Amino acid sequence: MVDLRSPRFLFLCAFQFLVLVQIQVSCYQYKVGDLDAWGIPTSANPQVYTYWSKYHTLKIWDSLLFLYPPSQDSVIQVTRENYNSCNLTDPILYMNNGNSLFNITTYGDFYFTSGVPGHCQKNQKLHISVPGNGSASAYSPSYGPGALPDTAPSYPTVFGSIPLPPSSSPTNRFSILLSFIIGSAIWAIIM
Repeated sequence: MVDLRSPRFLFLCAFQFLVLVQIQVSCYQYKVGDLDAWGIPTSANPQVYTYWSKYHTLKIWDSLLFLYPPSQDSVIQVTRENYNSCNLTDPILYMNNGNSLFNITTYGDFYFTSGVPGHCQKNQKLHISVPGNGSASAYSPSYGPGALPDTAPSYPTVFGSIPLPPSSSPTNRFSILLSFIIGSAIWAIIM
């Protein structure tokens, strides 16, 4: 019979708990625009947020990092109507510290734009959608996903290539199952 108060059993339970927590709590922080900071898209890269959106899969507990000069810009979260009309009045959330972090804590649609008048009309805005299954898409206004190429744009980098985040669900499910099997085997050997 297994003694539930034995140090071995308690250690095994704690180990399994930590492994499951490490697997389940896999969230990422994404810098909006990647190499480009949050700002008005340039003529050289007018679709920067559209490209960024297409090549990132977001899920609940991920976060968006908006980087910009605080004296020149800001980020506001707005309603769908205000997003579509570039109406900056009555924002849901106002961030202006130049290092703004938005945590995705619920499912649904989220709309962001610059808080500076005129920037929204120049396509400095972003819409993300986090559906109930945990995956998400994000896109910017005037360019539909069908208009984009199937390959991501390449940017010159000084420090090497930018690593891509790992893909989600099937691997995580397999990892959870594998950790359970390994933990159970260790438990059977110890006990």
